[in-house]
Amino acid sequence: MKRFAIVFVMLACVAAGGLFPAGAAADGEIKLVGVISAIDIAGQDAASATVTLKDNKTDAAVTVVVTDDLTLDKFKDHRIVVGDEIRLKYESKDGKNLSRYFRKTAGC
Repeated sequence: MKRFAIVFVMLACVAAGGLFPAGAAADGEIKLVGVISAIDIAGQDAASATVTLKDNKTDAAVTVVVTDDLTLDKFKDHRIVVGDEIRLKYESKDGKNLSRYFRKTAGC
């Protein structure tokens, strides 16, 4: 009986893993770590910025749009500058890569 229960629990875990794959919670969200190669703050009100990063794994250039106020303030204060390594999460929407998480790997 104990073996049956163990096998049942293992099968239930496998079935749950098939229903909810690891990336299901963040559907469409892409993560990367890369170095900033360009920052372009748009307009005088600085409501958004376009940042280009070089992905450390693939060496591909990725351009994202940053709209959160905290990160924009860090661009203005030069706490985040070209050459900093960034941990980024973004999603593609309407042909644009929208930043969801933008932090220096060393903190900040």
